[in-house]
Amino acid sequence: MKVIFLQDVKGQGKKGEVKEVSEGYARNFLLPKGYVQIATDGAKKTLDQMAASAAKKKEREKEDAQALAAKLSEMTIVIKAKAGEGGRLFGAITSKQIAEALEKQKITVDKRKIELHDPIRTLGTTKVPLKLYPDVKGTLNVQVVEE
Repeated sequence: MKVIFLQDVKGQGKKGEVKEVSEGYARNFLLPKGYVQIATDGAKKTLDQMAASAAKKKEREKEDAQALAAKLSEMTIVIKAKAGEGGRLFGAITSKQIAEALEKQKITVDKRKIELHDPIRTLGTTKVPLKLYPDVKGTLNVQVVEE
């Protein structure tokens, strides 16, 4: 029996796949649990439409990420911190603080997308890499000034 998987089933198939499975397995387990639907022509067309809309959505998200990367590369975020002699900070500037500073500018970037390998510990301007989407990277200028 040909079925379309509606979600991943370990050892059988992934979501969106069309596979041949035994009729008893499909009727007694997969169909009642809602893991699959029978592969009719209408179901296949629906699957193709869902795949096309998912591809469009991914493309739109990628374009939005590229636009955000271009916008952020032109920006400089200013963060105030207490500093001692020689421009050394008391504490450090972390990706969480950078994300909060971006929130104040009404730009939402998840702190996990900020690739700050080591926290910023000195005054001055630092270029911080961002991974906004797979294959879309950007940089943000972060200027740390004395409070």
